[in-house]
Amino acid sequence: MPAPERTLERPPTEAGTLSERAANLIEQDILAGHLPPGSRLGIVDLVQRYDIGATPLREGLSRLMSRGLIVGIGQRGFRVAEVSREDLADITCMRTAIEIEAVKLAILHGDAAWEAGIISALHQMRRHIERTGNEFREGAAEFDRLHKGFHTALLAACGSRRMLAAHSDLYDQAYRYRRVMMGAIDSGERFIRSHQMLADHVLARDVAAAQKMLAAHLHSTIDFVYPQVGREQS
Repeated sequence: MPAPERTLERPPTEAGTLSERAANLIEQDILAGHLPPGSRLGIVDLVQRYDIGATPLREGLSRLMSRGLIVGIGQRGFRVAEVSREDLADITCMRTAIEIEAVKLAILHGDAAWEAGIISALHQMRRHIERTGNEFREGAAEFDRLHKGFHTALLAACGSRRMLAAHSDLYDQAYRYRRVMMGAIDSGERFIRSHQMLADHVLARDVAAAQKMLAAHLHSTIDFVYPQVGREQS
């Protein structure tokens, strides 16, 4: 009697775990500004920096390429993606297209648990800012987690994992620009109020108002970092 056919399951390998770790470490340094826009990512330098082998480092870099944080330069290796008005405009355009559709679907299909998730995310962010006063900033791990968590909570009931994945990647790609804007915000109360208003429109299930405010919220970064863009389009 022939042996039953076996389904091969591939457990995480050490190399896979290392490549994930490499991607995470490089991403953190890019977002924190330790690896500036346009800087070359030499494999030898990265091996020494992170104490990770060349193969998992290359795999980690490939992961970040797919997310738009680094670019390949042919046979010469990798560089951190540049920042520019055009890049931020493109990120904002994509975020707006995806998120206004996602928030509409979330409003149409979201249940009480989804509403509670938004309220909880906003409450946690508010309490963090109350504890830190006006010293809250992008770049602090807890604030970063809570801020992204709130925006994800708004869309969580959209029913599309691809929309949520795109939102996550684009949110991270806008991070370097958002840090510039956040550095000039000196009022935690005003920051929370803008997010409270956004949550209120979503929880009221007013699709048109929620979409309009979300689009304006997303465009606030480009209007602040590159104000001439807003003037050129007006």
